[in-house]
Amino acid sequence: KMRRLKDIIGPDFYGAHWDIKKGRYTHYWFKGGRGSGKSSFISAELILGIMKDPEANGAVLRKVGFNIKNSVFSQLLWAIEALGASELWEKRVSVPELIYKPTGQRIIFIGGDNPKKIKSTKFSQGYCKYIWYEELDEFNGMGEIRNINQSLMRGGDRFFVFYSYNPPKSRRSWVNEEAQKEMPGRAVYHSTYLAVPKKWLGERFFIEAEELKRTRPDFYRHEYLGQVIGSGGEVFNNIELREISGEEISRFDRISRGLDWGFAVDPLHYTVNHYDSRRRKLYIFYEIHAAGLSNRRAAELIKEENKSGGVVICDSAEPKSVAELNEFGVRAIGAAKGPDSVEYGIKWLQGLSGIVIDPRRCPKTAKEFCGYEFMRDKSGEFTSRLPDRDNHSIDAVRYSREFEMRSAKVR
Repeated sequence: KMRRLKDIIGPDFYGAHWDIKKGRYTHYWFKGGRGSGKSSFISAELILGIMKDPEANGAVLRKVGFNIKNSVFSQLLWAIEALGASELWEKRVSVPELIYKPTGQRIIFIGGDNPKKIKSTKFSQGYCKYIWYEELDEFNGMGEIRNINQSLMRGGDRFFVFYSYNPPKSRRSWVNEEAQKEMPGRAVYHSTYLAVPKKWLGERFFIEAEELKRTRPDFYRHEYLGQVIGSGGEVFNNIELREISGEEISRFDRISRGLDWGFAVDPLHYTVNHYDSRRRKLYIFYEIHAAGLSNRRAAELIKEENKSGGVVICDSAEPKSVAELNEFGVRAIGAAKGPDSVEYGIKWLQGLSGIVIDPRRCPKTAKEFCGYEFMRDKSGEFTSRLPDRDNHSIDAVRYSREFEMRSAKVR
């Protein structure tokens, strides 16, 4: 007798199950810490989905094919057993494959290190409706994922692509950056062991989790709660990534604008932000980030946003470009700077109670602020030196808040 899905998954996944049942999305991202049940849930959904649709097949991927037998293959065998469907499935171990006996539908297993097998994937009946990337962070970025999806997502009108991973520590990791983006057809779910019945994991699991929580709370948050705690070298530890609503923006009354010029292939970056001096909090909600912009085109784009004609504080290293912006109708002035302006500006930003960035409105700003790390020495240890790269948005923000920085310095 088949068991119900609810009997073998934790409550963290009830919402995801209904989203899948109603076909609300195509791409389902599952992140979380140890023992959160991500893989158990996905494996059960995949097995049930194939059994309910005679046209459905599945492809399960790990970056390295060698890891398949002892991970995703075993996980799907667990799901079949847990659902009480063992008699309905045939397993082939030598070249891992699962076959649904009543119809011949298949689940194949592919290593991302075998691109030829991915491109040659075919099913004798139906199509590859279900795709699962386990340990997503092991892959080389969304470019690789898109290429694989393009090879597998053919011949059908509805697909379910599952992605599971434990978030890496560093905010610069591509999966952590990607999970922050709002994309149509994608949902991101987070789960932890705290919602899993103790008997499923065993008493020892919880004892070890509590011990790590007591001795190394930072490691506990990363390993067991699946939180991005950083690599230890982040320049800014006060960043808050969230939506800044239009209603919220309408109440902002201390808005400033800054501009960092592009040099050769480097992009121009224009920022608009609000500073709440009472709470000492900065809100960054608009950006222009593009390479190859002429000053005339940059002025046109700035004027589209800056309808009130507010002053734009620019990098003073290019006085000719500042003058051209004024000729094109933008009230531009050069930043005062100073011999220690970079270090002082960074310290001022570090000292704020929060830097709120809307990652949908300002994806480049979010990426640069979150990824800005101190330089390392030859042994790989972090130093106190600031890198002069990937900081266009940071420079633009510094220019825009030069007045507040100077005022704080005087006091």
